[in-house]
Amino acid sequence: MVIDKLEIEDSVVQQTTANALISVHDLTCIREERILFDALAFSVNSGDILQIEGPNGAGKTSLLRILAGLSRPYAGRVCYLGQDIGRCRDEYNQDLLYLGHLPGVKSELTATENLHFNLRLNGYVDFDTAGILGQVNLTGFEDALAGHLSAGQHRRTALARLWHTQSKVWILDEPFTAIDKKGVEQLERLLLAHADNGGCVILTTHQDMNQITDSRLTKIRLDYRFD
Repeated sequence: MVIDKLEIEDSVVQQTTANALISVHDLTCIREERILFDALAFSVNSGDILQIEGPNGAGKTSLLRILAGLSRPYAGRVCYLGQDIGRCRDEYNQDLLYLGHLPGVKSELTATENLHFNLRLNGYVDFDTAGILGQVNLTGFEDALAGHLSAGQHRRTALARLWHTQSKVWILDEPFTAIDKKGVEQLERLLLAHADNGGCVILTTHQDMNQITDSRLTKIRLDYRFD
């Protein structure tokens, strides 16, 4: 009988990371012949908020894209509930909400249409669009074309889906960009509530957070490499 080596590795991973939502094993990323990070290993459990730190160009966005399954690492594995994300793609995508550095808002659609599109894309069919947009202070702008909105309103349009999702894993690239102080506080409360309800948050940000204190935050730093 031939046994798949990957199946043996999966068995070991499941035993050693049984409580982890996300586990990362010896991850290496190379871009344009430059090593961004190598042999990176960590796990993220229910209730965790993980911040990826580092200067521009250190590989923060590349790491988030690998964790989201949008890019492939040079070496290593990312697992969800102990299973390689390549082997549980559908399940992982259902439990994942990824927001990239760009807001991903279509300028030719209204705020309502953008939110409706994104929620339907993620399988949601019953939701109160006006109520959700109200949560991000876009009341009165529901029917405004996104192309006519400010940068902050763009970002809030993108973030609105966080108020209507059952995804356990949130991966957010610079979610506080262009958000005012009140919006930052509101988003911080939402991230804490999501973690308290058993989800996890992985994010990058250059902005100081006031409500998510060090006691609730785990940090991983990526440094710019010259080798």
